[in-house]
Amino acid sequence: MLLRFVCGVLLGLSACSSASPAQDTPPPTLRISPSSTFWQEQLRFERVRNARKVAGPRVAALLQRHYLNPEKLEIFLRHIKTDSTLEVWGRNQGAGPFELLKKYPLAAMSGTLGPKRQSGDYQVPEGFYHIDRFNPQSLFHMSLGLNYPNEADRALGEPNPGGDIFIHGSDVTIGCLPITDPCIRELYLLAVAARASGQLSIPVHIFPFPLTQKELARHPGPHQAFWRGLLPGYTYFEQHHELTPELLAGR
Repeated sequence: MLLRFVCGVLLGLSACSSASPAQDTPPPTLRISPSSTFWQEQLRFERVRNARKVAGPRVAALLQRHYLNPEKLEIFLRHIKTDSTLEVWGRNQGAGPFELLKKYPLAAMSGTLGPKRQSGDYQVPEGFYHIDRFNPQSLFHMSLGLNYPNEADRALGEPNPGGDIFIHGSDVTIGCLPITDPCIRELYLLAVAARASGQLSIPVHIFPFPLTQKELARHPGPHQAFWRGLLPGYTYFEQHHELTPELLAGR
């Protein structure tokens, strides 16, 4: 397991390297609408300005390859624990289904398969969440906060379900999703661009494994009923690369 995560960290550093290959044409620039107050607020922070300088060309190139306009960007994040990556899906607003843009290897993981139910259990949550905080001055470089615990967690969890679950930089975790500093710079810029484009709710779905009938049969135990409750949302996205109307509405 340790070797797996060491390899994951190396892959993540490689995939998000700040080094640019030699080229005759200048790298693309991540476009920012001058009228976006959210961008302007974020650019007050040195780490965001540095991220735009260092990682902005890679983000701009990624969007160009997928014919995505950073001023119309909409993104969706998904983590399947057994895959040990964070998937980033994107599309132009109102322009069809999501497409996979990139997978960021997780630099570390904690806990086991199953939802988070109480503070200090080291579990990564499972379920349907969204980004509710942008922290450009995190102890782990930069971070995006999840709205854990949500209503379902509070209904099913212990009296003290915990909180402060983030996608962040670095390579340590006690229940968060770390993707290294170089990678969080890219993801943070994508999230800021989407938020500035009007996406007020950036969904984050977390599953224990691919939620198919075959995989559910391979993982019997006390969480079966909970996992089957997540199954419709997982299946709908797999079939359509769209969120269900209920999840899209942020329910």
